[in-house]
Amino acid sequence: MNAATFTKEFTSTKIKTPTKAAAPNATNSLKREWDPAEPALVCLGRDKVRLVVQRVLSSSVSIKNEQIAKIGQGLTVLIGIEKGDVESQAIFLVDKIANLRIFADENGKMNKSCLDINGEILAVSQFTLAGDCSKGRRPGFDNAAPPKEAESLYNFFVDLLRQTGIKVQTGVFAADMLVDIQNDGPVTFLLEK
Repeated sequence: MNAATFTKEFTSTKIKTPTKAAAPNATNSLKREWDPAEPALVCLGRDKVRLVVQRVLSSSVSIKNEQIAKIGQGLTVLIGIEKGDVESQAIFLVDKIANLRIFADENGKMNKSCLDINGEILAVSQFTLAGDCSKGRRPGFDNAAPPKEAESLYNFFVDLLRQTGIKVQTGVFAADMLVDIQNDGPVTFLLEK
């Protein structure tokens, strides 16, 4: 799938998000009616899915000294999910990541996307991105989504990334991981929605 096709498909998609009463049932949160005739919903809450996006030459994840995932040139994406985050945020961010022009063109300018260079993505959940360091000396994690909700949205996010045609590797949700990142540049962006 090329960048234009992906952008058209996902920006013209409407997700019907669950009501507050339906939210506790995480298993149903991925079952949605898709209506391509309507635009994507925008989350109006103050909570944000936070991503750290790094341009890499290679990246890998190991658990207990065993490598479980590895990519070549592409992006390492660290994903932090907060309470109240919804699928419409993931749709926006997947489109942004797939089409973000942060790779060099023939003139050395940041003008190519991960799709353009046939890059890969390593997606790793990182709940510490939802941490609050504004008070005291110890981070607070009250804003982090509960594990079942966060894992459901993380899996939804990864599934959408795979639908772009980009090769996607992942860490293991909630595991203690060693992430090796060969940041190219370094080039790092913080994306929120």
